[in-house]
Amino acid sequence: MNICSSKFIRLKRGLMHSFIVSCLHSNSSKWVEPVGHLTEINVYNSATKCKVPFVLRNINYASWYMCGPTVYDSAHIGHACCYVKFDIIRRILQNFFNINVVLVMGITDIDDKIIKRALTLKEDFRVVSSKYENEFFEDMHALNVLPPTLCVRVTDVVPHIIEFVKSIVDKGLAYKTGDGSVYFDTAEFKQYGKLCPVNHEVGDVFTPKKSVNDFALWKASKPDEPFWLSPWGKGRPGWHIECSTIASCVLGSSVDIHSGGIDLLFPHHENEESQSCAYHGVEQWVNYWLHTGLLHLKNDEKMSKSLKNTISIQELLSSHSADHFHCDSYIKGIRGNCQIQESVLLEKLAYTRQNFVTALADDFDTAKALAILMDFISDINVMLQASSQEYVSFRNPGVIAAASSFVQHVTSQLGLSFLDEEKSINYHEDASKIMDMVTEFRSEVRKLALLNLKNKRTEANVEHNKQLLVACDQFRDKLNLVGIEIKDHGQKSSWNRAKK
Repeated sequence: MNICSSKFIRLKRGLMHSFIVSCLHSNSSKWVEPVGHLTEINVYNSATKCKVPFVLRNINYASWYMCGPTVYDSAHIGHACCYVKFDIIRRILQNFFNINVVLVMGITDIDDKIIKRALTLKEDFRVVSSKYENEFFEDMHALNVLPPTLCVRVTDVVPHIIEFVKSIVDKGLAYKTGDGSVYFDTAEFKQYGKLCPVNHEVGDVFTPKKSVNDFALWKASKPDEPFWLSPWGKGRPGWHIECSTIASCVLGSSVDIHSGGIDLLFPHHENEESQSCAYHGVEQWVNYWLHTGLLHLKNDEKMSKSLKNTISIQELLSSHSADHFHCDSYIKGIRGNCQIQESVLLEKLAYTRQNFVTALADDFDTAKALAILMDFISDINVMLQASSQEYVSFRNPGVIAAASSFVQHVTSQLGLSFLDEEKSINYHEDASKIMDMVTEFRSEVRKLALLNLKNKRTEANVEHNKQLLVACDQFRDKLNLVGIEIKDHGQKSSWNRAKK
């Protein structure tokens, strides 16, 4: 037992060292730029370790496969971070560069962890996977992540997986072991190591594999485990083959984009690329590999279920909400004495519009794009808050409306719905009119009280007017408790939905 443990530890350390060292070197010579239609975008490709031109095989069409969840537990905010980032990239491609994206997501609904969870709960594995799959998509909807064009479960394509494995075996690139499992022969497939080069080491005497890099295409079933009949006996798919088969069934022998967390780069995506190239007989299966970083906590600790330090998506959404931005007060004429420089604002709008899209074209640099947008919003707010000594009779609400419309449009196109919060509230038109009348009535009462105080009439009148102002403030506070916020601007007032 000690000998086994010692060998396993040495083997694991050797693999990790090989992985880390090899990933430090560029592998761009093995990537081939696709032939097709050049877009305006440059993208960081994990296959080249640098930015490359984004070329599509078909004009204005991109095929995209995304690794979905293994549905054995609730998703956490580390998962959310990954899917939100790719959702933004998808929206950028569709809404700013007019690219039709067909996004396919695979759902792993049969896996060691799912089986273990089902046995613990004494439930069928399908019940467990279905529960957490539904919960996952509810979480994605709550995060405003667009649903995939097509979602495919592993259990729906097992016959295709068996055919996929058999084809690789027939080509002499996979082998069966004594227990009925099937492994991919990485030494026989000369392209193995495209994403992250590895050393071909001989397998350990305690494993049935020829090489430590070989991976299971088909796993022989154990007692009390679900299984499917295959040419190699009872078993179930290996993890890596699932994504390759799903993507190939829908998208074919060439995929424009494949994405996932950086932790999937090796071995999962390396194995996907190898077995898919072997099956299709091509040099390059995926043209662009996109990966997101991992979410870390304090002291650079990775968020992981295995470390029991996760925060669920539902926990996050129960305690956080979005902010919003409005120019309504000026547009409606409530704030008429603001110093709005129309020519300056129009020039800033043109600059922001151009540089915002330029930033997105540079590897989807949303941080830079949003910084440009926030500078623009800041400039608008400075103008709105700068009051003239005299009331400005000539107003230009059109330019402010244009600026506000631009900000709300680009943020909604990125999936940031907080700028469009009123639409989600879905106020009825009648209720909106009532609130306008209530606000106008309160504003008039408050205005008269202020004027009477200024004129300093009898002491009784002064006290009476103070009471009116107190009543107005109390009415404002009560409305706030039920979600209506009234703001006073001198002698005028405006209303909106209160922030959470």
